[in-house]
Amino acid sequence: MNLQSQPGSGPSAYRILREADLRDYLASLPAIVAQLGGAPADWSISEVGDGNLNLVFIVKSGSGGLAVKQALPYVRLVGESWPLPLSRAHYEHMALVHQARLAPMLVPAVLHHDAPLALTAMELLEPHIIMRKGLIEATRYPRFVEDISTFLAQTLFFTSDLALSAAEKKQGIADFAGNHALCKITEDLIFTDPYRIAEQNRWTAPYLDAAAAAFREDLDLHVAISRLKLKFMVSPQALLHGDLHTGSIMVTDSETRVIDPEFAFYGPMGFDIGAVIGNLLMAYLASAGHERTEGERASFEVWLLETIEGVWGEFARKFLALWRSEANGDGYPPSLFTGEAGAARLEVERQAYMARLFQDGVGFAAAKTIRRILGLAHNIDFEWIADEKQRAICEARALKLARNMMLEAPSYTTIGAVTYAARELRHWQPDFAR
Repeated sequence: MNLQSQPGSGPSAYRILREADLRDYLASLPAIVAQLGGAPADWSISEVGDGNLNLVFIVKSGSGGLAVKQALPYVRLVGESWPLPLSRAHYEHMALVHQARLAPMLVPAVLHHDAPLALTAMELLEPHIIMRKGLIEATRYPRFVEDISTFLAQTLFFTSDLALSAAEKKQGIADFAGNHALCKITEDLIFTDPYRIAEQNRWTAPYLDAAAAAFREDLDLHVAISRLKLKFMVSPQALLHGDLHTGSIMVTDSETRVIDPEFAFYGPMGFDIGAVIGNLLMAYLASAGHERTEGERASFEVWLLETIEGVWGEFARKFLALWRSEANGDGYPPSLFTGEAGAARLEVERQAYMARLFQDGVGFAAAKTIRRILGLAHNIDFEWIADEKQRAICEARALKLARNMMLEAPSYTTIGAVTYAARELRHWQPDFAR
């Protein structure tokens, strides 16, 4: 990709900011100075990014604070050998603006955006923590189902053909079409690399060596993942977050904020839904590895399964309610479904649409799980299990569930079937553990 031709990628203006540079930069912005208060020399600035791609700074003063995110021209996890366009900061900013309009109070407020620097300043989320870290500690979040189902229903419905005219939808697709470098990461790391020999793949060896080899030889699985990859590439149903895992969600007991939508593009709705469900399933199957005494997390695990069921159930309810009341798009024209018979037939089709969407979500949840165990970037749900054999046991359970979900997706007709399958595998022992 030619960086000079992309939004937010001017090479003459871009420089990687360190703490001292950032202080001087922020001090030159009157609105940011007013937000923080105090003298710039007294601001505390710390780089806290623990993700795979970017720099993230926390800036605090005596009376306020903010978070600053700057894209790097390469994948941080790997280094300069893997270049990445700065334009992703432009798409992330655009996604945050869209999401704030469609799902108010569920994303961080944007305070400042500098396109040439690929930098965005946002509200500081405190005392929010990354949800994944809270789940490792068996913390329950009573608002999560309500909030994430609202986020999914609102952002997906209102960027779909059910709510938009064909022209509006096509313009939306065009606006995000340039984010193909981030899509390429997904296409490789999720849908391709875990099923072949790839230099950056890793897993918990030697325990999962046989499983990794089996996935590389499983042609049925290769067909299934290729179908999902094709759907990801050619089905622009709605504007997706694109990386909606429990590491991209910040929570408290009473609030939920979805962060980091730099992978945003128009794709299949089931990808975002499956990402949430898949990551909650991984949290459930990793839970045994975080036990100090057997059974101490049993009630938390029940809550996790109930949460998985609630995410789909509430999303489906809210999405259907929007379809019944806000269907102003060119999809399913009302003029074709007039009268009682037309309304009844359209309702049957709505239910069929949701069934297809659920099937997509099941498959994508499986794909997200497999990549986190056999691919490049892993989840701390598993990685923070200190005993490698116990970690591998938990991962083997997740792989077994994911393979079945991907190959037998049509047999999972309800979210209860998914949680039942997960519950059945909670104490299953792979061969290496027997």
